[in-house]
Amino acid sequence: MMTTSATMQSYLATPAVTRLATGSRSRAVNQFLPSTYVPRLPRNATVNVRSMAKEDKQELSTPPLKSKVSTKFSDVFTFSGPAPERINGRLAMVGFVAAMAVELSRGQDVFAQISNGGIPWFLGTTVVLSLASLIPLFKGVSVESKSEGFMTSDAEMWNGRFAMLGLVALAFTEYMKGGTLV
Repeated sequence: MMTTSATMQSYLATPAVTRLATGSRSRAVNQFLPSTYVPRLPRNATVNVRSMAKEDKQELSTPPLKSKVSTKFSDVFTFSGPAPERINGRLAMVGFVAAMAVELSRGQDVFAQISNGGIPWFLGTTVVLSLASLIPLFKGVSVESKSEGFMTSDAEMWNGRFAMLGLVALAFTEYMKGGTLV
């Protein structure tokens, strides 16, 4: 930065540039700069330099801008978008709790639950939860704007991730064991 400043100062102090600034044109300068691009500076012009360090910090601080949430289908369903992992996490949370409840009440493992009429329940739950999750996103409401207190959007993401892992671990354990977990 200092070398750039020193280079600019030495260039601006050359006789060709000082003649340019005072209004007299020389042939050496005109071969590099056309006359239409030559700035005309008034004689004895003053330059005001203002430092922001002396100003009050409160005047400079502005509230953070709220980012607009895209309501385009392709933006909502991108890999890092708000919908895919959130919807899968919500479905996994409901699925894990339902699988454990049915296993404790009826004594059926996950595979028996699916084969004994679980597919319509799975599809119905998927449709309802997906629509309930997508409607606010398509209206432009961000998940973070509704996140307050103990139940934050980050906590929901982590709970969904653990539920996905728990559901896979439950199915794998029951498959390897050959029966129910409990």
